[in-house]
Parts: sequence; structure tokens; C-alpha cells
Amino acid sequence: MSLLSNSIFKAYDIRGIIGKTLDGKVAYQIGQAFGAAALAKGQGKVVIGRDGRLSGPELAAQLAKGLQSVGIDVIDLGMVATPMVYFGTNVLETQSGIMVTGSHNPPDYNGFKMVLAGEAIHGETIQALYHAIVKNEFPQGNGSYGTHDIKDAYIKRMLSDVKLARPMKIAVDCGNGVAGAFAAEIYRAMGCEVTELFCEVDGTFPNHHPDPAHPENLQDLIRCLQDTDNELGLAFDGDGDRLGLVTKNGQIIYPDRQLMLFAADVLTRHPGREILYDVKCTRHLAPWITERGGQPLMWKTGHSLVKAKLRETGAPLGGEMSGHIFFKDRWFGFDDGLYAGVRMLELLAREADPSALLNALPQSVSTPELQLQLQEGENFALIGKLQSDARFEGAQEIITIDGLRVEYADGFGLARSSNTTPVVVLRFEAETAEALARIQGEFRKVILAARPDVALPF
Repeated sequence: MSLLSNSIFKAYDIRGIIGKTLDGKVAYQIGQAFGAAALAKGQGKVVIGRDGRLSGPELAAQLAKGLQSVGIDVIDLGMVATPMVYFGTNVLETQSGIMVTGSHNPPDYNGFKMVLAGEAIHGETIQALYHAIVKNEFPQGNGSYGTHDIKDAYIKRMLSDVKLARPMKIAVDCGNGVAGAFAAEIYRAMGCEVTELFCEVDGTFPNHHPDPAHPENLQDLIRCLQDTDNELGLAFDGDGDRLGLVTKNGQIIYPDRQLMLFAADVLTRHPGREILYDVKCTRHLAPWITERGGQPLMWKTGHSLVKAKLRETGAPLGGEMSGHIFFKDRWFGFDDGLYAGVRMLELLAREADPSALLNALPQSVSTPELQLQLQEGENFALIGKLQSDARFEGAQEIITIDGLRVEYADGFGLARSSNTTPVVVLRFEAETAEALARIQGEFRKVILAARPDVALPF
């Protein structure tokens, strides 16, 4: 009996718990379904890789067998960061790839991020894989299997057009995720002195969770910057596609503010172009982009959705509050935390005091991402009800491309449904603490009117 459950087929990827909803057999079936979908698009080869999780080797091996069974030739990159699989789809005569990764989830999770014929698949395309597995009518084939070491080509291409204005001293925290196998080598090759924190790849994550979106996971890095002469701290998530950034005095520079620096730089080469960002980002980003001659374009949250919009618009840069940054300028348009780190260091090496530049970027009083926990499916129902019924006093604009983002003269509030877990994600930002409390009060009122029984996280 297979463990196959539709619950693992999420909005942007496939994700499950080892032994409960995910095992080798499910990985084999996913290989069959993805392989058949690739063949239908004229793709005969698929690149695969895996992160540092303990379940990775078994899942990757079964995935490869499933792909081969329908006639796909497999190129196995071994243990790599997610962006290295994306890189492989751009340079290895195949536009399709699968990364076996649980990203920043707990150690007993794993999953698959997929690129099919050059597109990060999401939504219905992922559901179609589930339906294909249930139907179980796959072509028979006998694809080949080979391994390939892509590290040197990846690093060489990454550093081919980046020069540091001066050597820098940095600390790098990989949280025992797979980025640890590559990060220090990349930044040393650029000319940095690197202090390594938790760069030994260990799928049990013994030190802290590899997720730089949460401040508690950056405390070791903040302490390291206090106690050493390093001038900057970089942090990565479990599979290396997201970047966290900490200044010398312990300020966390969240990705929406990182995006300001990246946008200012990219717009010097692409004047007048769109810069994409998701609904969670600071309200300071749009005027910043406009002042530098760009077109701010707010879009839905989700790495696959942002990538699709980047392709559609041809925008040279996109980013998400979660830390996914997408460079089409001088790179391939996929999210790559290691490469974002390279580009950040290139910009900051021009400064005598990088932290002063970073700390001076516009910011307001804001909350981190807050989560309202609900039962499966209730999150979408609640957001739908708010979109149809809720009234917000004093609001200047209500944006509904992804949930509800309510703009006021002095701040904004956001409520959107997570596409991966049964939660409503909330975020607030304002010019003063009083304004923040007022906006939260408005949201509290409308949410409790719709669902009096929920426990609000603010």
C-alpha cells in the first residue's frame, strides 16, 4: 500500500513527512508522473539533486528510477543547493529538473521543487501529477542514469562578472543546511575573509532552524558580529535559495529592504523596467523604485508565481519578503540565495561602512509575519469572506491580488491565505507604533466579525 496522499501536492511544490506521507515509493511515482509530463513537452533529460536531509539519498534514488522507468535520461547532481539544480536546467541541455528538498521545514519533512520545460510548476500542473499517479498509465521506457558535478561551473559562472571593490570580512550562517557545502568557498573565491557558523551539512539541524526569515534563527550570527571584526553577516535557508542579512550592530535587513539596493543597481542597467515584489513587502519599496526610474509591480506571494510573472513581464529583478530574490539581470531569473549574497557583497564592498548604508534604508515600525492557525481549507474561506464583507475605515486602497492588503495614509495591513499550510498570514507596517496599533485594531475587528472563535496572533 502506497502512502500517496493528495495533501502533499502543494501550491508551489510537493512536501510531506517521511514515513507518514512521503517515502521511496511515492518518490518513484512522482518520478514516473514528472517524467511523463516532461516527455509530453519534448523533454528527454531531467536534472535532479538533493539537499542535506537524511531521507534525501533514498528519495533521490527512487525518483531517478521512476524517471528512468518512463524513458527519461537522468543527470544526478548529488547533494547541491536548490539553485544549482535550476542552474543545471539552464546549462545542461535540459530545461527540466527536480530538487529533493524540505527547504526550511523540520528534519522529518522532505519534498520536491520542480522545473518543467523551463517553468517552475505550480497549482494545477502539480495537481496533474497527482492525478497521473492515481491513473497509473505511464509509458514504458529505459532511461539512462549519470552523475555530474556542477559545482565548479556554477561558481565560475557566478563569479565571472563580479568584482569586489575591496576585500571584506563576513560571517556566514548556514544553519547546517546544504548551502554550507558551498557558501564559504564562493565568498572566499570573491576575496572575502569568511567566518563559518554551522556550515557542516547535518540533516538533523542541531543548532537552529535553517530559516533566516525568523529573527530567533539569526541570533548566533548577530552575536558573532558583536564579538568579532566581521563587518556583515549572511544567512541561508535549508536549501540555499533564500538570503538573510545582518548588519554589524545586529540589525536584520529583511529582503524587502535588500531589494531596494538591488533595484537601485539593476535600474542603472535597465532604466524604466518593472521591479517585481510580493504583497508582503514594505510600502517604502514602490516609491523607492519609482524615484529611481523603475516601475514597481506588486504581485502574489510564492516563488513559482513570481517566476511566472518575471517571465511574462521580462522584468530584470523580482523579490519576496520571504527571501527569494530573482535576478534576470546578469543571471538566469531563478531564486538563488548564494548568488544574491554575491550581488549584495559586490554593492557593499564599494562602501567604507556597509552597515551604515543598510541601516539607513527607509523603514517603518512593522511586525514580522504573524500566523493565524486554522483547520485545513478554513484559511481560504476566511479570506474569501473578508474580501466580500469586510469594511476598513480610513483605507486609501484595498489590493486583492493575493488576500487583502489594505493601504492607509500611514501604513498597511495584510491578511492572505498561505498556499502551503492552513494559516492566514498577517503583516502590519506603519509610521508610528500608534498607527500600527490602530491598523491592527481594524483587522482584529473584521476578522473577529467573520470568525469570533479564532485566537488572533496580535
